[in-house]
Amino acid sequence: MKRRDPATEATDPALDALIRAFLSLRSPGELRSFLEDLCTPSEIEAMADRWRVVPLLTADVPYREIHDRTGVSVTTIGRVARCLDLGSGGYRIAIDRLEHPANDASH
Repeated sequence: MKRRDPATEATDPALDALIRAFLSLRSPGELRSFLEDLCTPSEIEAMADRWRVVPLLTADVPYREIHDRTGVSVTTIGRVARCLDLGSGGYRIAIDRLEHPANDASH
């Protein structure tokens, strides 16, 4: 993995272009195709594993039980939990919008 300067990471033109590409997609099928072209199968699996544990963590399910239910490693569960607590807020935005889609009608 390349090391990036945190001061310029937020304004990385390549990242901005990738974000615009994601936002241009109009259906789950289009997004799935894009992810399959962009990522390796193991990268997609890793992202799906992370997302799989988010609702369980927000429901305060213990790590070991999450691992037993999902097969996701306790290390990954801990990383996701840390992002939920100290991250940029992206997981929380997504989970809130999925749970309360009417709240996002203006966006």
